[in-house]
Amino acid sequence: MADTPQRSPLAPEHFPSLPLIRGVSFASVQAGVRYSGRTDVMLAQLCAGSVVAGAFTKSSTRAASVLDCQAKIGSDSDAGAAIIANSGNANAFTGKNGIEATRAVTGAVATSLGIPETRVFSSSTGVIGEPLAHAKITAKIDELKGALSESSIQHAAEAIRTTDTFAKGSGAQIDVNGTSVSIAGIAKGSGMIAPDMATMLVYIFTDAKIKRAELQAMVSELNEVTFNSITVDSDTSTSDSLLVAATGTSGVDVTGSADFRDALHSVMKDLALQVVRDGEGATKLVEIQITGAANSKDARVHGLAIANSPLVKTAIAGEDPNWGRVVMAIGKSGAAADRDLLSISFGDVLVAENGWVSPDYKEGDGASYMKNDHLVIAVDLGLSDGKSTVWTCDLTHGYITINADYRS
Repeated sequence: MADTPQRSPLAPEHFPSLPLIRGVSFASVQAGVRYSGRTDVMLAQLCAGSVVAGAFTKSSTRAASVLDCQAKIGSDSDAGAAIIANSGNANAFTGKNGIEATRAVTGAVATSLGIPETRVFSSSTGVIGEPLAHAKITAKIDELKGALSESSIQHAAEAIRTTDTFAKGSGAQIDVNGTSVSIAGIAKGSGMIAPDMATMLVYIFTDAKIKRAELQAMVSELNEVTFNSITVDSDTSTSDSLLVAATGTSGVDVTGSADFRDALHSVMKDLALQVVRDGEGATKLVEIQITGAANSKDARVHGLAIANSPLVKTAIAGEDPNWGRVVMAIGKSGAAADRDLLSISFGDVLVAENGWVSPDYKEGDGASYMKNDHLVIAVDLGLSDGKSTVWTCDLTHGYITINADYRS
């Protein structure tokens, strides 16, 4: 399992240079949970006084680590904290074994770092239904502790990959009353991606000072227009977790700061779109803009119906401007629509209007536009002012190849 999948054609050229976040350090190791020849466990240690907010999958079959994090996330504490994550095994649908494995890992981290076990948050990602060999992880805790470094965030991003073809990172720095505030985040995600909270593993860190309740409210709000607005294959993972930690080491209170909110939004959106760019087998990033819906909820339903349609996604893969498939997806969504009010555009090419193909539309223009790596499909329902934007990717033979032999 050491083979690295071919890098996505939509991947950035390199991992970004991220700001150092005082009060958080990172380490990664090869534990052999499933893979050989690559790191598969990461540890992040947070200083005393850090606050942690999060969002998690709503799946009815969510993993033991998710349930454990959900039980811990709402408490305030001045103690230090830690995040530990492994790739290769989701520790999901593993019954009592899954609970025991999670407790063994979080307990070992707590003992090694001298922090309460209630302040250790864990994540697992990978194959579902196989017991987690937690002893392979606990045996590496002291090694992880010894390797902790503020500058090792990229190594942490590498360690949480499964079918990802590249490590994902994003950061931002803003000035608040003359003092710099930094944000740095990493994510993993490539397949089993559909909006039902965070749709992947995401860890974001900031040196800002903010109360946990306010950070939680901000994260929950921004999650809806970032991680909850992407889809690769319409499948929601058992392990989706988003954790945002604020160490407060900058000393800058960002309570009520629009600039901080905008910066956090930027990092979350960037990471979300990197996941879509790394969608299994993807060759196109697709932005679906819905306007004129009866309300924003309906707009989102229409957007996801288009984004999740295999017929739409395969047409995009074949660079076919088959706008009829977009019409089909709108019609099946269940949200309000009027055929004779619809307008559809591919980029700046008006394809259809008033329930029929535009008299100015030329098939060659549509076909030419579909050759782009980043596509925008815009639909105006003509009903009211509801709007929503979602992102997806195309569906290629590569997706089948990756998932047909995922466990082999």
